[in-house]
Formats: sequence, structure tokens, C-alpha cells
Amino acid sequence: MLNTDTLSAAREDFRRARQQAALQELMARVTGQSIDLLAFEEVRRKLRATAMSERGLQDIPVSAIVGSAGRYTDFTRDFLPRAAVDEVRWARVKQAAADAGGLPPIEVYQVGDAYFVRDGHHRVSVARAMGVETIAAYVTEVRAKVPLSPEHQPDDLIRMAEYAEFLEATRLDELRPGADLSVSALGQYQRLLDHIEVHRYVVETESGRSLSDDEAVVSWYDQAYLPIVQVIRERGLLRDFPGRTETDLYLWLVEHAAELREELGWPVKPQAVAEELAAQFSPRRRRWGQRVLNLVTAKALVDGPAPGAWRKDRLEARYLERLFPDVLVPVSGEPEGWRALDQALVFARREGARLLGLHVVGEEAARTGPAAQAVRAEFGRRCAEAGAEGTLVVDAGEVAERICARAALADLVIVNLAHPPGAGPLERLSSGFRALVRRCPRPLLAVPRAPAAGDRLLLAFDGSPKAREALFVAAYLAGEWKSALTVITVQEGNGAAAALDFAHKYLEFHELSADFVEVAAGPVPAAILHTAAERECDLILMGGYGARPVVEVILGSSVDQVLRAAERPLLLCR
Repeated sequence: MLNTDTLSAAREDFRRARQQAALQELMARVTGQSIDLLAFEEVRRKLRATAMSERGLQDIPVSAIVGSAGRYTDFTRDFLPRAAVDEVRWARVKQAAADAGGLPPIEVYQVGDAYFVRDGHHRVSVARAMGVETIAAYVTEVRAKVPLSPEHQPDDLIRMAEYAEFLEATRLDELRPGADLSVSALGQYQRLLDHIEVHRYVVETESGRSLSDDEAVVSWYDQAYLPIVQVIRERGLLRDFPGRTETDLYLWLVEHAAELREELGWPVKPQAVAEELAAQFSPRRRRWGQRVLNLVTAKALVDGPAPGAWRKDRLEARYLERLFPDVLVPVSGEPEGWRALDQALVFARREGARLLGLHVVGEEAARTGPAAQAVRAEFGRRCAEAGAEGTLVVDAGEVAERICARAALADLVIVNLAHPPGAGPLERLSSGFRALVRRCPRPLLAVPRAPAAGDRLLLAFDGSPKAREALFVAAYLAGEWKSALTVITVQEGNGAAAALDFAHKYLEFHELSADFVEVAAGPVPAAILHTAAERECDLILMGGYGARPVVEVILGSSVDQVLRAAERPLLLCR
């Protein structure tokens, strides 16, 4: 840069800035994105900003100056001069800044993190043109209920005005300081007010007393809103839905849950709905799923959630309530297909479980056909005869896919084991049951013949993450059902002793006893099946597939072999 600027050179700089402004205006017409400065009075009115206080002289970021108290049509959002700006005055300001080594202070209003010029528009425009990062300013702070940032556009003001009205109506910012209920679309705050009123009605009906307005707002926020937001945070759903807020997802999740309850007639937990929403609608996961399908066409190669996800959700219930309150039981309608329901009725009796029946048909039209209605009637009859609470839903689609989708709404899936994975790689690759075991987000109980009472359990334990899930379930059943427990370990590799020690300590911690069977190195499936028969165990528990999908399709696995030869129900955990 030259040591001094002539007025002629400064005027040339102005013309270049005007050309940039004209180009921005052209692009704005093409894209529909506003380049206008925000009008201070409009912002102040819409955000209910009233209280003012002087903050004195400060250095403020030039990039955070996004509006004007009077000349918001003379400059673009980047403070490029428009046609109404005096060229000579602008050039003289720039020349004076160069000669004096800086710009005199300006005067601004501050709303949130954004600034609005009261006096000094030309100085801000010149500062922008010179690449200055900060400028001295006398600041008057204007406090608003809704925070404003430099990134907000004029269209955002309508949504922010709705937020300000919501806070004025609820006083939530005063009752719960720090609460952030920002949304990304218009019309959401009336829905939140409706939620508060519904919550108020439910609480008043259950408690038999009236709530004040403040009590209703606090009760809704603490008991209805925050628990679901916690689920959203734990699931990391904001990563799955970029551009959305926690309140956006709260509304979506609650209303989707209501739709599911109406459609299925099933009780629906927020955690389960969050998982289903992420799996079905997340742009990030859909892209990943598409890449997988582009690489491989076999569903047997697509894996499900990471081991431990279900246990993490149910850990508190392990000690405070039943572990399996909701059991999904697919039924085909064929005579042998009712084995799964017979087994589910055992859980209904011992766990007080609700049975969520699922019948999958190939075509949408068949959902209301006579065959489907006959299955529904038979399911209802069997549940009523056993004194169990059960509701059956008819879905259309591919069987394994629909089971996995609905499994997220349950705590356990019980299926008939009619077609276990075959012995050859191609048979395993095309196996629908194998795909189900791989992808199911919940423990899966496969029933090959008669149902198990669950009085004598055999846990096959090798210390792997999925085997630890099986240990978690086995300990629960041994403690709550008073079932006899046998633990079998096969001495393969250096990890066998460590696995055995882990199982011992885990059961001791829960004050449970078990018989331990240590088998010398040999075929693991044969050892499991032989021990189950010898000990007269009626239920086998083990981890699901452990190796990479491609490896297990090619080489097979112990799970496949046990499934093919099992005569007792087999509970597979992930």
C-alpha cells in the first residue's frame, strides 16, 4: 500500500467497491439470498428489545456490523456502497483514514452479538474496503429476549419474532435461564404452546389440581421436553440432521411417536422413536446406506448397531423394572409359525410383557386382505386365551427389513427358526435369517421347536463384546426368573482365562452363582450343543456374529452352526 492516498486513487477504490455491490445485487436476484443490511428499528421491535445501557468505547469486529439505524438501504450487508452513497465523501473518508493512520470511532447499537451503525456508515464501509478487522466504537447495548448473531438474515427476523412472542407468553427464559428453544422453520412456536397446554391438561387430570401458567410451563419443560432432548443428545441426532435444532427434532420425534402409537396401537418409547427416525430419515445415514448398497447387494453383509447400544438403554431398567416390557413377535400365519408366539407368551407371563405382533405381507393391498385378517384374529385369540396383552400390525415389504425396522420399538424380538443359514457361502449370502441376526437392533430369540420355560440357561461365553451382552441378559434372567445358570467357555487362545475370570467377577458382583464348564480346544458349536443336552438346559444364550460380515459369509461361524443344529431356543445378543 502507498504511504499516502490521493483523492483520485480513493475515488477509484470507491468505484471498484460499487462494482462489487452491483455484482452482489445481481447474484442476490438470482439466488434469492438477501444482501441488505438489517434495519435496527425493525429488529428492535420484533425482538422486543427495549432496555438500553451505555457500554462505552470498545474495539468491535467489523464483520459483526450487520445493520443500520437509518441508512440500511445505502450499503450492502458487506457495507459495499450502493448508488445513493456520495462518492466524494466516501473517498475523502478513505484518504483521511490513510493520512491519519486509522479511523475515528463510530457509534453503534449492540443487539446480541450483532452491531447496528448509528453514526459512521462511511467509516465502516471504508474499513471493510481496507480489510480492517476491528474498529473503535461507542457501544449502546440493547437487550433482547432472543439472541441475534451476525449470520442472521432479514428472513430470520420473522422466526425470531415468533420466538420472542413465545418467550413473552411463557416466560421460559426467566423460569429456566439458559434454555434454548430455537427452531429452523416458521410456525413451530404455536405447536410448542399446544404441547404445553396438552401437558397441562394431563398433569391437572392426574393430580386433581390446577396449575398456574408458570407451573405448567416449568412442568412441561422439565418433564416432557428435557427428557426427549436428552435422548436426542445421547443419540447424536443433530449430526444426522444438519441445519436442524434440538427443538425441531423434539417436535418431530414427539409427533412421529404419536403417529406410530395411532398406526400400530403399540406403546412407543422416545428412545426407540429417536433410533427409528435416525435409521429411516437421517440424510447422513441414508448416504452411508446407499454407499453400502452400491458396494454390495447382499443384505447379509450389512451390519446393525454397535454392540452395547441396547444394554446402555436398558441398564437402569435392569435394576428398577423388567428388562423386556415390550416383545416383538413376527408371525407368518403358517402352523409352525406360531412357535414364536408360544415363546413370547412365556415372556408375557414372566415379564408382564406386552406382545407386539407383526405379520409381513408382500404387497400393500394384502394388508387388509382376508388372509391377513385371519392372522390378526388368531393372534388376538391366542393372546386372550393366555391372558396376555397383545396387538398385531400387518406390514408390507421384505420380512427381515420390516422386522428390523419395528424391532427398534421393542426390547426383544422372538422369531420362528424355520430357515437357518445354510452351510455354503452362497447359501449364507442369501440367507434372510442371517441378515436378520446381523441387522436386528435388539436381542433376537430364535425358536426352532417347542418354547423354552427359561428355567435352565446355558451361556456360551468367550469374552467378546457381544458375548458380554449375552452375559448381561443371562444374569438378569438368573436373578429375576431364578433360573439355573451354566456358563461354558472353550479354551481357544490366550483370552480364554481372561474371559472366564470376567464372567466369574460379573456374576459375583450381582450375587449370582453358576456352574462353569471349561471345554478343551475343539469345535465350539458341538461343545455348546452337547453341554446344553447334557445339562438339560432349555435356553441357550450367546453373542451374535462377531467377525466382519464378508469373512463370516465366506468361512461361516459358530452362530450359523448352532442355529442349524439347535433343538432349543437360542437367544442371540449384540
